[in-house]
Amino acid sequence: MIPRIYIPGDSGALALGAERVAKAVRAELAERGIEAKIVRNGSRGAYFLEPMVEVATANGRVAYGPVKPSDVKSLFDCGFLTGGHHKRWLGAPDKIPFLARQTRLTFARCGVTDPLSLDHYKAHGGLNGLQNAVAMTPSDIVKQVTESGLRGRGGAGFPTGIKWKTVLDTSADRKYIVCNADEGDSGTFADRMIMEGDPFVLIEGMMIAGIATGATKGFIYIRSEYPHAVAVMQKAVEIARRAGVLGVNVLGSPNSFDMEVRVGAGAYVCGEETALLDSLEGKRGQVRAKPPLPAHKGLFGKPTVINNVISLASVPVIMDKGAAFYKDFGMGRSRGTIPIQIAGNVKYAGLYEAAFGMTLGEIVDDIGGGTATGRPVKAVQVGGPLGAYFPRALFDTPFDYEAFAAKDGLIGHAGIVVFDDSADMLKQARFAMEFCAIESCGKCTPCRIGSTRGVEVLDRLAENIEPEKQIALVTDLCNTMKFGSLCALGGFTPYPVMSALNHFPDDFRPTPVAEAAE
Repeated sequence: MIPRIYIPGDSGALALGAERVAKAVRAELAERGIEAKIVRNGSRGAYFLEPMVEVATANGRVAYGPVKPSDVKSLFDCGFLTGGHHKRWLGAPDKIPFLARQTRLTFARCGVTDPLSLDHYKAHGGLNGLQNAVAMTPSDIVKQVTESGLRGRGGAGFPTGIKWKTVLDTSADRKYIVCNADEGDSGTFADRMIMEGDPFVLIEGMMIAGIATGATKGFIYIRSEYPHAVAVMQKAVEIARRAGVLGVNVLGSPNSFDMEVRVGAGAYVCGEETALLDSLEGKRGQVRAKPPLPAHKGLFGKPTVINNVISLASVPVIMDKGAAFYKDFGMGRSRGTIPIQIAGNVKYAGLYEAAFGMTLGEIVDDIGGGTATGRPVKAVQVGGPLGAYFPRALFDTPFDYEAFAAKDGLIGHAGIVVFDDSADMLKQARFAMEFCAIESCGKCTPCRIGSTRGVEVLDRLAENIEPEKQIALVTDLCNTMKFGSLCALGGFTPYPVMSALNHFPDDFRPTPVAEAAE
């Protein structure tokens, strides 16, 4: 039997040297005259162990990591093709503590299968959900997704089933499914991991959405900063089309569905669904006023479902295992699992899929291992650049949409960025305002002008110019932006600014220069 060696080819692993390791492995195989198959799988998400090389043995897969090119010769000397011990030996991948404790539903195949092998996908439960869907009526599919409790994983947390039902109930000669893969939040990489590590699950989810709502065409809108994801998704779409999965008569049913990959130009605001639609139509990406809702009048004026990558990728397991199975995970109105992305100044960075309900403290201290620097955790930003900064006093907050909202925070795309006690929260607040000013589409005044004035006010505060006046001014400005902005970019920018101000007030009252000199 030809040995199979798994070396991740996803962007995260490549950034950590996976390509150099793959090259070294190929060279060593050639030098030793060993025939083996190298599979470029996706990452399992334990990025602190990447590049993580795995080998299939008679007793299952054995992992080694983080592997450096200089380790490769000694790995072969130790017999790693049969699971031999080495200083990089990790044992069975699913027994590694960071991975063993997870509840992997959406990411069950990530790092396990060959991303571009439809046979691998099917062998690990792929297309089961689609097979069930083609035997159901559209309304029954929508009912199952609704009963599962699945909510939008892109940030808003809107019930997926309600959005689908709105499109299903809207009459039109054409409908569309649009996948929002414009993952632009800091500390987020779940969408990219799915597209690069298990692209067929996204395709399957979009097809189910199409059958459920009467849509026959789909578009995957991917940010230009994800060239590897673009390439993998394009290949996966072609493979699915050639295999007869995409196209007319899906799995022998009367349903038809096809899709295209489209690439954005890097505008953060195009992560907002209506700005994304304008961009897809070839226009400048600007936020549209609502109503009409995209579900009634979306892409090219037709009823359109717009869902995030993780939302759509979660649908196949719901259709395979049933609504009750999925709903059994989670807490309150937050059902199922959520892929938490742990990043920043943290010891164990990576993706951790778990049911809703873990506390922020468990995620940061237990799963993430605290800071990489070893210094105390000062703040954690949850939900990207527009998310609130939580101090340790709020670490008992459970990871749940309503629980975070009650603390003036938001889960967003579930990206967590950790900061130690050297962080200056005034500078972080200024960054939020500057980010908004740079990324604003310019359509509404509170966002366009408010963010620019916000930078100026915080600069005056940093210079200790009438600090109390500046604090009052930035507070009033945030209130205007929150309630007056057309979309979440301007409306959510106050979250990081005000949370930093409220939880870390000392950072907003700089010591006067003369006093500091004394």
